[in-house]
Amino acid sequence: MNERFDKRTFAAAARAGETIWVAGCHDALSAKLAEEAGFAAVMTSGFGVSASFLGAPDVELYTMSENLTVVRNVANAVSVPVVADGDTGYGNAINVMRTMREFEQAGVAAIIFEDQEAPKRCPVVASNVAVLPVDEGSGKIRAAVEARRDPDTLIVARTDAVTESEAILRAKSYVEAGADLIQPISKCFDDFAGLARLRDACGKPLSLQILGWLEAGLSVEEIQELAGLATFPLVSLMSTAEALRRNFAQLVKDRSTASLPQPVMAMADFKAFIGFQEIEALQNRFLLKELPTGTEGYSR
Repeated sequence: MNERFDKRTFAAAARAGETIWVAGCHDALSAKLAEEAGFAAVMTSGFGVSASFLGAPDVELYTMSENLTVVRNVANAVSVPVVADGDTGYGNAINVMRTMREFEQAGVAAIIFEDQEAPKRCPVVASNVAVLPVDEGSGKIRAAVEARRDPDTLIVARTDAVTESEAILRAKSYVEAGADLIQPISKCFDDFAGLARLRDACGKPLSLQILGWLEAGLSVEEIQELAGLATFPLVSLMSTAEALRRNFAQLVKDRSTASLPQPVMAMADFKAFIGFQEIEALQNRFLLKELPTGTEGYSR
């Protein structure tokens, strides 16, 4: 996981099916921690963004600009490639064109567009979701491709179809429209063989979200045979939620930090991690309290 990618090499590796392991994140801090751990890329999870930014479920309640704010902050905070969850593109194909341009300008290396009707429903929790007609879904991918300014910005077409035949039909259409990778939802397939048939039928590597049965049902080697991108989308969010829940419950009970069940980072470690030393060095360089010798004629 310690291989470093720039945008060009990231795109080339993913397109070639050289699996890049990606950590999901929900804000700039979690993205920085993923980068520190050694992940080659991060993905802004819409599920995580909705939970952390709004404290609400992932049903496209946040706007494109609100999602973009989080994505831009993440891209500014890390040096590894950023994959963005673009949801449905926030409207029709014309809206997708603006979404594509805005997220590219924010610095993403890839963006995922799904073929649900807007507003979306999260397939992790919804019993059923409504998908667009395949021609409309393909039109949105074509619009994203046309709006893309950098050919190394990956376009990942996600289909929320729940049958193999429909997923394959859509994957082929989205690839024809210009998608670089295809992302199925976990409930559409239940074994490696099915995912392999999808990959072979569409002729592109898959983008796999390691959730549900994929977590226990696929080996690392099987994932690497199928995927250009392999993402753990919710470990960041769920780890944070569980740690805070446990510590807050103990804190309100004891009114003391002496017996918190989850250890906390030492203040000195956090200050070093978050970059206080770098800021202090810049302050010493630029926030001059006294004029340097020989600059008596300098005017502030």
